[in-house]
Amino acid sequence: MESKTSSCIVLLALAISSLVAFQIALAGDSDILTDFVIPVEVPSVDASYFTFSGLRGLIGAPPPEKFKATKASMAEFPALNGQSVSYAILQYPSGSVNPVHTHPRSAELLLLMSGTLEVGFIDTTNKIFTQTLQTGDVFVFPKGLVHYQYNADATNCAWAISAFGSANAGTVSIPNSVFNTSIPNNILAKSFKTDIMTIQKIKAGLA
Repeated sequence: MESKTSSCIVLLALAISSLVAFQIALAGDSDILTDFVIPVEVPSVDASYFTFSGLRGLIGAPPPEKFKATKASMAEFPALNGQSVSYAILQYPSGSVNPVHTHPRSAELLLLMSGTLEVGFIDTTNKIFTQTLQTGDVFVFPKGLVHYQYNADATNCAWAISAFGSANAGTVSIPNSVFNTSIPNNILAKSFKTDIMTIQKIKAGLA
């Protein structure tokens, strides 16, 4: 009897684990059952609801002094809710970098519109894939993998358009997530096989 009970517990645990894994595999934007989603407090919408003008300020503007990402995601453009798409305009002054980060809910498809750009991502075996993009090139960063972009040109700005398969792709900055959170310094020092003073210097540099 005890053996049967143990077997049932094991099977139940396996079933629960499989269900959790299945749900994780399906993680992403939910399907909607209507043409589009409008806020509860808005009784009706017209074409202006589906128009986003937040990128107009970039046209003809001088390049920024440091890397800048201007997003058109669900937070900025509510009409994207349920549509599983979003954009970002990325501007890279000479020598600037978009630090290592991930997008947990979407792949990223980058189209380089001007300049050159060094890009790279790391897969789950810690293999790095790098490329120097020229104007007009397209590069895909697989969903959830750590990646970066760097403008190595000493004189020219670069800019790109990134498309995402989610209205809210999310961005997890690795430096900020590790060093600008409340993880204790001694844990970080042990994790990176260094000393607490070094960790404090890194934190000060990111502040």
